[in-house]
Amino acid sequence: MNLEIDPTVAPRLNALLAELDMAPLPEPLAQQFAAYMAILTRWNARTNLTAIRDIEGILRRHFVESIACARALPPQIGTLLDFGSGGGFPGIPIALCRSEIAVTLAESQGKKAAFLQEAVRVLAIPVKVHAGRAEMLSAKFDCVTLRAVDHMQEALRAAAALLAPAGWLAVLTTVSEQDSVTQAAGPGFEWAEPVRVVESDGRVLALARRNS
Repeated sequence: MNLEIDPTVAPRLNALLAELDMAPLPEPLAQQFAAYMAILTRWNARTNLTAIRDIEGILRRHFVESIACARALPPQIGTLLDFGSGGGFPGIPIALCRSEIAVTLAESQGKKAAFLQEAVRVLAIPVKVHAGRAEMLSAKFDCVTLRAVDHMQEALRAAAALLAPAGWLAVLTTVSEQDSVTQAAGPGFEWAEPVRVVESDGRVLALARRNS
């Protein structure tokens, strides 16, 4: 696939990170995000990967939030499942920013799973794509991430079952939804102070470690 990469994407992404007092990406990594933007916008023109269509919105709502999530994850995580990955958020940015983590993207919708497989191929990152329901996986993971999945309460319960002992749940949510997230995950988790991932609209990363 010949990608037409917008040369303004990488510098604009780093400018947005600077506006939020976040460290910029190294140039090669910023260019990988620009390539990700190119394939995402191409596929989004014919497959509904995200309702946000403009580049600025994708940078702010998807890229910056996912980068903040990647940076906030605990250092001891070795394996990670992105539950209901959709357009690849936050799983692909985590794989780009935290190359030491073995990432699996689970997506049950066929067209979205096909996009994820193509994105992983084009970006040349060692990420597995599970084209099916995450609940069907037999593996256990050090961390499971969830962001904008359907039926969040049921998904959280399923995600908890996929965690290894002392594993982490990482939920991108809002301040107003944090209590319902905590309740849906059930007992046996120790919740950390939420990490604000963007300065507007109350978006936070809710992190919890399994007690056993």
